[in-house]
Amino acid sequence: MPINSFENYPMSWKPSIDKKERPIYQALAGKLEQDILSGVLIPGTKLPPQRELADYLDMNVSTISKAFKVCELKGLLSATVGSGTFVSYDALSNAYLLEDTKPTSLIEMGATLPDNASYGPLLLQLNSMLQEPGYEKWFGYGRAGETLWQKDAAVKLIQRGGFETTVDHILFANGAQNAIAATLASLCQPGDRIGVDDHTYPGLKTVAAMLSVQIVPIKSEHDEMSPTAFEYACKNDNIKGIYLIPDYHNPTASFMSVENRKVIAAIAKKYNQFIIEDASYHLLNEKPLPAVASFAPEQVIYIASLSKSLAPGLRLAYAAVPGQFKERISKALYNLTISVSPLLAELAARTIVSNQFELLIQGHREETIRRNQLVNRYLGDYRCLGVETGIFRWLLLPGTITGAEFESLAARQGVQVYAAERFVVGNSCPERAVRIAVCAPGSLEELDQGLMILERLLNDLI
Repeated sequence: MPINSFENYPMSWKPSIDKKERPIYQALAGKLEQDILSGVLIPGTKLPPQRELADYLDMNVSTISKAFKVCELKGLLSATVGSGTFVSYDALSNAYLLEDTKPTSLIEMGATLPDNASYGPLLLQLNSMLQEPGYEKWFGYGRAGETLWQKDAAVKLIQRGGFETTVDHILFANGAQNAIAATLASLCQPGDRIGVDDHTYPGLKTVAAMLSVQIVPIKSEHDEMSPTAFEYACKNDNIKGIYLIPDYHNPTASFMSVENRKVIAAIAKKYNQFIIEDASYHLLNEKPLPAVASFAPEQVIYIASLSKSLAPGLRLAYAAVPGQFKERISKALYNLTISVSPLLAELAARTIVSNQFELLIQGHREETIRRNQLVNRYLGDYRCLGVETGIFRWLLLPGTITGAEFESLAARQGVQVYAAERFVVGNSCPERAVRIAVCAPGSLEELDQGLMILERLLNDLI
């Protein structure tokens, strides 16, 4: 029997479960998940202390702890030392941003789909390759020992992004998401914790949830990860590493200062933390800043993707991996994908080493600048963060409307944008903001139409 009476006692959650179900902690976890998904418990709700809930349910505290842990590993709960356990703000949000089918009734300004300026030159390069003798080798399995010159191309691309490395550190992956998954799978065990910005790339969130790796929000200062908060997490939150997007941070479009990169790298070395540096957007910079990996090359897994700079369909990324991690990550990549496509790896390498490469990057940049000029014209009266070379912007909303509410409102008017709730982590409170992918509409005319609708909606909120 409970020690105390709870008849008139205020508790945020008073579940009722069938104690005949076994194991009981799974039944309790199922009830907790059901109440979160059905809206009985809303995001941000602080759950009762575990001892209090154990007394109310007449259970052992260990049973409550195990139930909470099950839901925590699913991303439904977020626990903070000294503060308690909360329903995660992103518990109900959809982190899978690329939908199965392209929405035909909406102007796409949610998913970051880069423009198609590279497609024609890539097709010409591909046609040329397929006329060569021995083309059949590109339709077999790729072998790591046969790709030395392709690794030279990878080194060139990574150097262009702000990091000096060598071929002996290079691994190939089927896109940045594949490289992130392999890194977490090889360096983390279920239940391990890694630190991230309080709003972060949803693909990291979905991979972590699949692998039962917990992600811990680390507070920001001046729109970049706080070194003080990072060091606190190293000491108190039992994290093993962090995930960063230093340039064109997704979703907030911010940049990490060079000084902060140095300090974050120094803390990682001090506490032996690994860093996953997602460099998917580094090539958008005309003059890239030094990578975090430049200041801690033995701690940083640097991932350079071609999806945003050349073409998403290449499904290719290069990872510069420290020696201490290389064998483990290499084996994880093998287990996940066996190898990358030899055809696409060859196509990408030839494009990178050709004189065409800089022209393609410059072409994308010029198109992006034109699109951002349109954004500034329509949304100049609002706080729309980001720079003219960025393929997405972070729109801070006026009034009291939430990001999720504005996303729904915009969709009803024919425009898809993505709310801050899709990117927020754990018990961090989501900004009242939406991410706008300026690169996604198929033409400047379509972008113009979408921005006109968004401007009208924003004006109505004032």
